Amino acid sequence: MDRSADASGVLESTDAGSQKDRVVTEEEWLQKWEMGNIGFHKEQGHPLLQKYLDVLLNGRSGLRIFFPLCGKAVEMKWLADMGHSIVGVEVSEQALKEFFAEHSLPYREEPVPEISGAKKLQSTSGNISLYCCSIYDLSSSIVGKFDGVWDRGALVAVNPCDRQRYISLMITLMEKNSSYLLVTVSYDPNKHKGPPFYVPESEIKSLFGSHCEIKCLQKVDDFSEKHRQWGLDYFLEVLYILKFVA
Repeated sequence: MDRSADASGVLESTDAGSQKDRVVTEEEWLQKWEMGNIGFHKEQGHPLLQKYLDVLLNGRSGLRIFFPLCGKAVEMKWLADMGHSIVGVEVSEQALKEFFAEHSLPYREEPVPEISGAKKLQSTSGNISLYCCSIYDLSSSIVGKFDGVWDRGALVAVNPCDRQRYISLMITLMEKNSSYLLVTVSYDPNKHKGPPFYVPESEIKSLFGSHCEIKCLQKVDDFSEKHRQWGLDYFLEVLYILKFVA
């Protein structure tokens, strides 16, 4: 059965259930990495990025691409090897060090003068720069602006009360004529507290809409035994392309 067809109507729901007040602390995220509780990490990379890479690149080469809440996403190495410049941000230093170790990439560490306690881990080749800090400490004066964004496991991990703050920041980091691939998830938010959090299409349009063109590219049935154990009966990944027009 095609769940995407069966359940797509739920995407229009604006009911976030009990999730709107849910808060996951930075310490809880750090603990997930320490305990290896990182079921959100994809060892082989994400098939939707591979499928829609051309939509993100739009015929361009040598782009600056941002990975918000990057973890140790393998796609950072994949895109860097294509000649793009990668910037990521992540609160877990362990995640960033595991990224460089697992790809056998030499790197150097340096402080970020503008952010107290922050570090930048940069590949010695210079094409991957990962900031260890809160994303809310970043600004375009520190990291510059970006031609592309891969947002998978980022917006859906942000506390619902912080969504407006997150998106307002992301908008300031986008170059004109940039492209933003966004993956959200759809399920019944009354049956699972998150994360990942349910973000309805209507909210994406209200948060981003005046700044970019938004198009839903694909809805994918991603339901698994894990989701059944969460008490769910469907779970979709929903991919959008956001184009920031000049």
